[in-house]
Amino acid sequence: MPATPVTRASLRDIRPMAAPIPMTDLPARIWSGADWHRLGYGYRAVDMDEKWQVAVEDGVARLYRSWTGNQIFEATFAPCEGGRVIASALVESLPDRYRRTSEKYDRTILELVLSAIVLGEPATELGATLVRLARAETGRADLPSGVILHSALGLRTATEAARGLSESAA
Repeated sequence: MPATPVTRASLRDIRPMAAPIPMTDLPARIWSGADWHRLGYGYRAVDMDEKWQVAVEDGVARLYRSWTGNQIFEATFAPCEGGRVIASALVESLPDRYRRTSEKYDRTILELVLSAIVLGEPATELGATLVRLARAETGRADLPSGVILHSALGLRTATEAARGLSESAA
């Protein structure tokens, strides 16, 4: 966990969404108090293989692509019994910034970045879902799972979770 939370002010060269649209298919996960505490620190990419940066401020997680600085998702969390849920979310709809394929794909990427990248969880079922969706939506059943996962998520430096995600989604 970083010593200080990642904020929008602490990230360099970030850009807000150009054409945000509401997500109607949201992750159903209840994020525990411990999850929320960890999510509150966000995530800063530290090398070129990492594709996401996350800043969480005032109950809102903003997810940025690390190379371009483009904001792709914004998830607003609300308290619920047992922790917090994503009460609403936005996704970038400008194709030059993010190539949307389906609501299910967007939901899966959002939850995967928060689970696998920020929390460092294995998230094997989510990874397998992403692989199935990508293969179905591209019509390419031969795409290797590792290629799909790396293209969408990149690697999270120095975690077994990222390595285990790629291996188990095959």
